[in-house]
Amino acid sequence: MATDVLFSADSHIMEPVDLWKTRVPEALRADAPVFPPHKVGEGFQAHAGGWDPHERMKEMAQDGVSAEVLYPTLGLGLFALDDARMQEACFAAYNDWLAEYCAVAPDRLLGISMVSTYNIASGVAELERSAKLGLRGTLVWQTPHPDIPFSSSHYDPLWEAAQSLNQSVSLHILTGHGYSKRMFERIAAGESVQGVDHYRNSVNTKAYEAANSVLDMIFTGVLDRFPGLKLVIVENEVGWIPFMLQQWDYYYNRFKARNPMPIEMMPSEYFARQGYATFFKDAVAGHNFDFWGGDNCMWSNDYPHENSTWPHSRQVIQDTLGHLPPDAQTKLLRTNAERLYGVTIPDAAPQV
Repeated sequence: MATDVLFSADSHIMEPVDLWKTRVPEALRADAPVFPPHKVGEGFQAHAGGWDPHERMKEMAQDGVSAEVLYPTLGLGLFALDDARMQEACFAAYNDWLAEYCAVAPDRLLGISMVSTYNIASGVAELERSAKLGLRGTLVWQTPHPDIPFSSSHYDPLWEAAQSLNQSVSLHILTGHGYSKRMFERIAAGESVQGVDHYRNSVNTKAYEAANSVLDMIFTGVLDRFPGLKLVIVENEVGWIPFMLQQWDYYYNRFKARNPMPIEMMPSEYFARQGYATFFKDAVAGHNFDFWGGDNCMWSNDYPHENSTWPHSRQVIQDTLGHLPPDAQTKLLRTNAERLYGVTIPDAAPQV
């Protein structure tokens, strides 16, 4: 490997199951979401470090990881809530808890806030508050409510605030009003999510929803109007992105004379300037990096989830990225994420 420093751009915490029952305003607690108790080693909760930052330091050391960008686990499903007031309260409670968690090692644990966007003025206020708490970026739904798509001007105040505050905006798998909402509803009803759609959603639908959101933000001029806005596509892998970009460029050139869009550059140029994406088990991407993506993609380990590369991340990296030249490896494993988040990561994994 070209660098001893590994910076995971997509890792997760595991929220206390009673987080929202105990932290939202008292008037909302009766209806606040609650989850079954954690069982370490089962499902998404594979390691105690998910909710205990001191244990996390030990587990990061086992994997040789120096720093991590932290996203929610249980909170991902809350982006599908239809009750805007409840969602805002849940996200504020989560952001407070996450800031406390990251305070144990602020140079190694970079928290990403959750922001509700039903009421955009409230969303802007929460983004500003979260930035003051020390959180390093924000997460909005990947699949918006159908009444307020990313192609609308509804989000413009949030994009402006994120740009001004230098807070990246992330779109993470399993957030919002797409297939994951239906999946969570079925799980809550005690139904098993099986059959061919289980595979379709894991690959096809996931990429489809991410691609549509990115297309909306490029083709309807969001990235053109807000050139300082940084957009991060999280846990959708990246092998499909260069194909989509070259197809968007092709059809933009083909149709722009008779179907003009409010953009001044090629679609791929906007992504090159403002787009980022994370990957962790994507052998196709490892080959694509030879000609694309060296400046826009960031490695991750998805810790502590059961699909994580922990504790064998270095071997997985060697298998998928070992053929790349040292400077390309270093960008993907460290410096792209450092540049995005404006940090310099300590030169070694935690010493425990």
